[in-house]
Amino acid sequence: MNITSVISKLRNRHFLSLVGNGSMAVLGMVTVAILFRFMSSDDVGYWFFFQSVFVLLDTFRTGFLQVALIKFYTGAEKAKAESVLGSVWYLSLLITGILVILNILAVPVLKFTDSVGLVTTIQWFGITFICTLPSSIASWILQADQRFDRLLLLRVINQGLFIIMILAMIIFEKLTLDKVLIINAISTASVSVFCLFRGWTRLRTFARRTSESIKELFHFGKYSVGTTISTNLLRSSDTFIIMFVLGTAGPAAVAMYNIPMRLMEIIEIPLRSFLATGMPSMSEAFNKNNKKEVVHIMQKYAGMLTLALIPVSLVAVLLADIAIGILGGGKYTGTHAVTVYRIFMSFAMFYPIDRFLGVTLDIIHQPRINFYKVLIMLFTNVVFDFTGIYLFGNINGVAIATFFTFLSGVFFGYYWLRKYLDFTLLSFFTVGFAEIKSLINQVLYKNRVAQQ
Repeated sequence: MNITSVISKLRNRHFLSLVGNGSMAVLGMVTVAILFRFMSSDDVGYWFFFQSVFVLLDTFRTGFLQVALIKFYTGAEKAKAESVLGSVWYLSLLITGILVILNILAVPVLKFTDSVGLVTTIQWFGITFICTLPSSIASWILQADQRFDRLLLLRVINQGLFIIMILAMIIFEKLTLDKVLIINAISTASVSVFCLFRGWTRLRTFARRTSESIKELFHFGKYSVGTTISTNLLRSSDTFIIMFVLGTAGPAAVAMYNIPMRLMEIIEIPLRSFLATGMPSMSEAFNKNNKKEVVHIMQKYAGMLTLALIPVSLVAVLLADIAIGILGGGKYTGTHAVTVYRIFMSFAMFYPIDRFLGVTLDIIHQPRINFYKVLIMLFTNVVFDFTGIYLFGNINGVAIATFFTFLSGVFFGYYWLRKYLDFTLLSFFTVGFAEIKSLINQVLYKNRVAQQ
């Protein structure tokens, strides 16, 4: 097999998508490691708080339009596709304008608060939100066109510029929170200019927007945005509660809590890849009214990944101190960050089951139930976060709360999915074990054949 054929096989959309997720996770952890070593704990905490608020508010734009764009643009005739893109631009500008105006109206609050987190968010949200608009739309279009090579390029440019400017600032000046926020705005603006220059934003389609497409996108988006916002709230609620409940210790505690959160990428990367592979197969099976195949695919992927993650989780628990030290630096070894990471990894191998239960609800056309599932998990998380902080007085209580959040999602998802599909929780493990055993036998057989 020559090099050209190998490269052509590697340039398929599945591989590029996996590389994109993996490379961004690696670059993200490199960035975090740099920030933890050259910024104060409080400044790192405020940076993570700003990111959490920004991602949550950005959900009103991304959650409203990303899935809608892919749904109505993909496979459409040229005229329809252009009207969809033009309408996406119209609604994106409208949402961006509304949130920026609200940001401006919040400026007077600066006189009445000494919260650095709130001040930072009010000062920098609007600027950053505008800077990310063209690159966000470009990334949605590239995803719809399945141009994962270009999408990977955008992500590398964005993260690469950020890291380079951070390193330059470290060499020539002291790294502070304000400088990181300026660098973040510059890097996102640069990527947006690059997208506009290359024509990847399809800005010219703005003139081809139609009221029909705008209404179509709006009515679809108003349902999808609810689940997306709730999911992001679930992810960011820990940060908000830690920041405000722990008082002066909040910023440093947020920084400490985010180290194990970042290390959870070792679970998220394979999980996202398995979901990307399993979802189309489940959808195809359901569209053919083959519910048994839907169950088999769900349990095969979730079960295999759960069993494969058990040894990974055990090693992570044993080497937690080392992992925290590598990412956060020596000052975080022996701290609550290590305990939090051990708590997370003690049940992280079961994340695939929870995630596949939710995805399968969407696949069988029950997104409303999945939305309720996320809301129940959010409610459980908030209640147990406050309880955990009250009992423990530190971030260990928040980490333990995550276990109860996970349980509520699994049992609610299982209860409702059982009304539509025939399966048991135990069969995730039996089916997963059978699939792993079959895969190992296939590999051993191929090796014996090759040796003969």
